[in-house]
Amino acid sequence: MTAMAGAWNMLANCAGARRGDRVLLAYEPAEYGYFDASVLNTVGRMAHEMGLIVKTVNVGFDPHVTRLSDALRAQMDKVDIVVFLARLGDQLRFCDMPKEKRIVVCFALDDNLLGSGFGTTSYGAFVALKDCVTDALSSAATVRVTCPNGTDVVGTPEMPHADAGDTTVSRFPMSVFKPVPAQSFSGRVALCGFLTGTGSQYYDDYTLEFDGAVMAYLEQGRLVGFDGCPRDVAAANAHYDRISGILGIDRNFVHSWHAGIHPGCGYLQEARANYERWGGAAFGNPRILHFHTCGAYAPGEISWNVLDPTIWMDGVPVWENGVFHPSRLAGGQAILDRYPDAAAVFAHPDAHVGLAAWRVMSDGPALLEAAS
Repeated sequence: MTAMAGAWNMLANCAGARRGDRVLLAYEPAEYGYFDASVLNTVGRMAHEMGLIVKTVNVGFDPHVTRLSDALRAQMDKVDIVVFLARLGDQLRFCDMPKEKRIVVCFALDDNLLGSGFGTTSYGAFVALKDCVTDALSSAATVRVTCPNGTDVVGTPEMPHADAGDTTVSRFPMSVFKPVPAQSFSGRVALCGFLTGTGSQYYDDYTLEFDGAVMAYLEQGRLVGFDGCPRDVAAANAHYDRISGILGIDRNFVHSWHAGIHPGCGYLQEARANYERWGGAAFGNPRILHFHTCGAYAPGEISWNVLDPTIWMDGVPVWENGVFHPSRLAGGQAILDRYPDAAAVFAHPDAHVGLAAWRVMSDGPALLEAAS
C-alpha cells in the first residue's frame, strides 16, 4: 500500500468526500518539526485526483492558541470539509470547532504512517471497534488495568451518554475508544519513565524524565502521590505544582483514560527524540494506555503513559500485555470478519512504539531491551 491509499482512506471514508466537494487543507509547515511536508503534498494530490476543489492554508503553530482566528474561520465557512494537517486541530477539537462542518484531524504525521496499515486499513473498521469497546465498557461492572511494570487500577466505568464525552471532530485514523472517566478508579500507575503533556496546551519543559521507576497513585480519580526515588518524587510534585499554577487548574484531578485500538500504528522514532510528536502519534497503538491528568477537563495537561497494558473487563483480558483482542468482545469477531484488512493488521500488529520497557526490580529499576 502507498501513502496515496492512506490519503484516499482519509478523504473518502473518514471525511466522506465526493467529487465537487470543497476541501480546505489547514497545514503546519514542516519547519516546526511535527508534520512532514510530504503529508500535505500527498493529501493534496489525492484530493485533486478525486475531483475535489482544494484550498490550502498555513495555520502555523501557536502553543498558546485558544480559539480559531477570524480569518481561518472565514475560510472554513466557504468549504465543505476541513482537514487539519496541523496540531491546531487537536488543540481546539474539544472547544472551538464549527459543528456543521466535516472536520478531520490527521494523526498520520508522515508518509510512512499514512501509507502503513495505520493509514490504509478501512477507517470504518476502527469506528466499529471503538463503538464495540465503548459498549463493553458501558456494561462492565468492573474494569481492571494492569501492566508488567506494576500498574494496578480498578473501578466501575461510569461512561457518559452516547452523545457526550467525545468530540464531534473526526480523528484519522480512528485509534482510541471513548475516554473512560477516572472518577471511580483507584490504584497505582507505573509511569514509563516520564511525564509529558497531552497536546492540549504547550509549555516550557513539556516533558519530565525520571532517573528510575515512578508510581503514581490515585483514589477515586484524584492524584494522591508518587512513589520512587526521592529526587524523582520531588521532581514530579514540582512539575504538577508548576503546570497547575501556571494554568490555574485543578492539580490533582485525574480526568479519564483510554488505550490505543489500532495495531497498525507503528512509531519508529525514539520517543525522547521528540516527546511532543510521539504523544501525537504513538498513542493509537494498543501497547500504550494513557491517563489524562492535571485539569478537570479532557484531555488535561499531563499524561501518564502505561506500556503493555492488560485491560480486564469483568474478568476478561480484552487487552493482554499490550495486545488488543477484539474477538473477546461481543461483536468484535464479526467486525474483523466484515473487514478482512483489519483482521490482517490484528494478525500482524506493529510493536514499534518508540519506548524502552521499564521493570521495577527488588534492587531498583532496570532498563530492559528497547521495545521499539
